[in-house]
Amino acid sequence: MMRTLRDAFLGLIAVVGLPMACGLAGGLAATPAAAQIILKPAYGEASLAGPAKARGAVVWSHGRSVESEDSEAPTPLYMKAMRDAGWDVYRLDRMRVSDTLPNSSRALAGYAEALRGKGYRRVTLTGQSFGAFISLIAAGQTSAVDAVIATAPAAFGNFTEAFDSYRENAAQLWPILRNVRQARVMLFFFHGDDFDPGGRGEPARSILTQRGLTNLVIDQPALLTGHGAANTGLFVRRFAGCIIRFAEAPTSPNDPPCDDSWGRSPSAELMQAAMPAVGSGSANGTPANTPAAVAAAARPYVGVWYGSYINGREVALSVEKGDGDAVYADYVLGAGMEADQPFERVRRKGRIEDGELVFDEKGRNLLRYRLRPDGRIAATWLDKDGHGRLDTVLRRVN
Repeated sequence: MMRTLRDAFLGLIAVVGLPMACGLAGGLAATPAAAQIILKPAYGEASLAGPAKARGAVVWSHGRSVESEDSEAPTPLYMKAMRDAGWDVYRLDRMRVSDTLPNSSRALAGYAEALRGKGYRRVTLTGQSFGAFISLIAAGQTSAVDAVIATAPAAFGNFTEAFDSYRENAAQLWPILRNVRQARVMLFFFHGDDFDPGGRGEPARSILTQRGLTNLVIDQPALLTGHGAANTGLFVRRFAGCIIRFAEAPTSPNDPPCDDSWGRSPSAELMQAAMPAVGSGSANGTPANTPAAVAAAARPYVGVWYGSYINGREVALSVEKGDGDAVYADYVLGAGMEADQPFERVRRKGRIEDGELVFDEKGRNLLRYRLRPDGRIAATWLDKDGHGRLDTVLRRVN
């Protein structure tokens, strides 16, 4: 992501037209001014169904970093949902030396026209951060774009490193939205985004509505925080279906709610696995969960707790009191977004330590739980090798 206003407009005086090369196979390269701005299949040539069979073409545009090439950033998980829904998914890879707002947006607009010329019935642009800005700008340069999905739009640095310019992430967004020609526009703004000056939701909605453009502005959705929230499994679980509907057609009063309830109500599979331990004794013979068997320190944790992780996996903790000072629980983890993340249920043995419930058996991932004043528990998962951490909040469901 760019740090300064000057960086964002570097190269403004050198804007030129970008006639497109013929064909899409192997990636489509723009001519001299943006030779390092390339359109290519996000999941390889074999993933493309072609204009006649695909529901449309969607182009994802990555952000821009000062220290690294964001062209190496992975395609976000919600693009897989679009692929699985029948879309041909492309990504616009841009080397930093050519990656300016004018260069990249002009190239993207040209690519959109090329895709339309190939016969795709729909063309949607999606983008993260700087990629969101160029997607919106491109929609103001061509009528070939049907929809734009822009997550955490920013091009002028963040609060910490570019305080003098980061407010331009709002000020410069308004004229860009006013220039969108005809595309539907879906915007996501996230709580705790250091690149977001705040208060962008209502002005954006007002501008787009006044323009007569179909729009959905998702402003600070619950539990999704930070600049990279759209790259998470939780984002996919809650918003992928809505994004696909928006890319395919204008919104309708009969559409289901955009913010899916996933992660707020437990799935039947998860609860079926979590419930047996409470009130029925455990599989390994530890005592049933009766008031007489519950130590005072452990008693507030006894029961079934539910939540979800930012990676898009449900989690339940079914707690009972065991022998002596040991606390027994079933830890249940829903299937993840990837094939190597199956449904799991494991038996854990822990203890109360300074008011916290801790499971730290040798060779296993560390689990820590702390009671909150609102009656929920703050939950932390730490990889046994120290390579990962997940934090969430669980609520009692039994």
